[in-house]
Amino acid sequence: MTTDLTVRIRDFITNEFLFGDASGLLPDDASLLDHGVMDSTGVLSLITFIEEEFGLGVPDEDVVPEYLDSVDNLTAYIQSRLEASRE
Repeated sequence: MTTDLTVRIRDFITNEFLFGDASGLLPDDASLLDHGVMDSTGVLSLITFIEEEFGLGVPDEDVVPEYLDSVDNLTAYIQSRLEASRE
């Protein structure tokens, strides 16, 4: 099931790293780093997007592939952080 959150993340990746060409977008579980879609500078851009788009701070200990390396991981990470901020 595609959520609004997933769509927002895909749109950001498409516009920021694929120059608007959605044909280069990988499956949601594919590593953005391993496939060369994003590099370390891209990770910084991604963190800025998360902070500005969702109002979430990303602590240094969360800057790991487990959270930020695929659309699926990003969706789960952001969703869990949003839920935690509501508690």
